[in-house]
Amino acid sequence: MRIQPIMIPDRPGDPSDDDLVAGLHAAYVAGYQEDAGPVVPLARFRRDMCAHSPSQQVEACALIDGEQVVGGYALAFPQLDNRRAGWIFPLVVQPGHRGRGLGAALFGHALDRMRAHGRTLLLTETPATGTGARFAGAHGMSVALSEARRTLDLRKADWPALERMLPEVSGYTLERWIGPAAPERLPDLATLLNGMNDAPRHDDVEEQNFSLERLRAREESMPEIGQTCYTTIARRDSDGAPAAYTRIFLDTGRTDGWAQQGDTAVLRAHRGHRLGLLLKLSNLLWLREHEPQAERVITWNATSNRHMLAINEAMGFELFDEWHQWRLTL
Repeated sequence: MRIQPIMIPDRPGDPSDDDLVAGLHAAYVAGYQEDAGPVVPLARFRRDMCAHSPSQQVEACALIDGEQVVGGYALAFPQLDNRRAGWIFPLVVQPGHRGRGLGAALFGHALDRMRAHGRTLLLTETPATGTGARFAGAHGMSVALSEARRTLDLRKADWPALERMLPEVSGYTLERWIGPAAPERLPDLATLLNGMNDAPRHDDVEEQNFSLERLRAREESMPEIGQTCYTTIARRDSDGAPAAYTRIFLDTGRTDGWAQQGDTAVLRAHRGHRLGLLLKLSNLLWLREHEPQAERVITWNATSNRHMLAINEAMGFELFDEWHQWRLTL
């Protein structure tokens, strides 16, 4: 049994350990229980957890038994903000190899890499109950923030009622597009995403810096990994200023019917007009027109975010499960 670093390419076309990434992804998938929500597909797993980007540098390791990958971890080091932190996800051991101290060995290896990078705050997330939560608690991590996932079953949704819920909002115009944002939209998108920084987060986490470079890299990677999204933003009529936005993501090769509700944000100066409800409903109705294969939409919210929870519940989202964000100071 050995822990082997996975080669992460610095640029497209550089050598990489694709087989080890695929093995780590397979171990991650094996740890999922039936109907535990949408599994991150391999292409997006490779981009988000095993590839460098303007916003983070990545290290990943595979746990290898003979020639088989039986586990491993991915560790991300933010570069634009939160420079004292590292984010580990996944850390996984195939179910058939658990109970032998392998997870503890991976965790210790990851802590050594944190120290080597001068990082002092380790973050991760797990379901609120189960193997991951027990492991995090047993290894000295504490709960920093609780989140709830809720789902809307599009096959059972009351669509006439949802249409009737659309509020009338004056003074704003909706703008929408499918797929990555065009280059000319990136500055406005950056403004809107940076408006997410007043969403609930735990005290150790700094505001995120959504730079144009960071957004451009993420938008341009969508077609490469087979991902698309439906985006609706609101602009103030008087000056065209971006006021609010929402997004729903789909993996185009997915066959299980899942779609992912991304962030919804209303900038502080534009709150109190029901823009959040208007955008989420409009975007959902638009998705339904174009993506009949989408059966369920899943969304995340901090349990303290009462306003967004109220919107989701009014739309018919039902509690699916709860997750914890965990922290450990080194």
